[in-house]
Amino acid sequence: MQPSHTTVDPAEVAKFEAMAAEWWDPKGKFKPLHMLNPCRLDYISKQIATEFDRDLGTHLPFEGLRLLDIGCGGGLLSEPMARLGATVVGADAAAGNIPVAQVHAAQSGLDIDYRHTTAEALAEIGETFDVVLNMEVVEHVADPLSYLTACQTLLKPGGLHICSTINRNPKSFAVAILGAEYVMRWLPKGTHEWHKFITPDELCNLLDKSGVSPIDRKGMVFNPVTWSWSISDKDLSVNYVTASRKPT
Repeated sequence: MQPSHTTVDPAEVAKFEAMAAEWWDPKGKFKPLHMLNPCRLDYISKQIATEFDRDLGTHLPFEGLRLLDIGCGGGLLSEPMARLGATVVGADAAAGNIPVAQVHAAQSGLDIDYRHTTAEALAEIGETFDVVLNMEVVEHVADPLSYLTACQTLLKPGGLHICSTINRNPKSFAVAILGAEYVMRWLPKGTHEWHKFITPDELCNLLDKSGVSPIDRKGMVFNPVTWSWSISDKDLSVNYVTASRKPT
């Protein structure tokens, strides 16, 4: 079902659709996400466990929670969430990503509901979730506030919205565009547009306007010495992640 209004940017969708087959290649075009994924998963898991009083040391700690991974790509986040027991819907506006995700989930023995759709379309048909994961998507949409409002609509009262993106400053231009796309060649040139990056204060303001209450924000920092990512309480200068709660 196509929504009557959508914030999808066709040019942005085409970029990622062209790279769909490489989603599960840790040395391919999505190498940065494979490197970042453990850091993202650590933050996401702890936020969900805290918000819903779940013990991550138990079997299937997220059982009974319905989770949406919007902009799911090949399923790099959907699969671990399903392994933790969540009922997962993975949605992506790029049609080419969905069969890639479906095949990999089947190979992994996971039952994940992957759909070629948008946040707006899901909201229009009345879908609701305990958790919405919105990771590295908001900087690619045409209208961030409308998009975030659709994500808020998809949350049940008391639901948790986790959103990550890239800050907008000279450092982020140097690191996320010049470094990642031109020097390291981790991403195809043109993957990101610096003017679409959003500062943490801007994002929290947009989240508040969308109808959720920001409750946390952290940086995700790359260490070139250890070649790994970590969560930072202070350094939100490039990649960062936020958690927000929908009022009950």
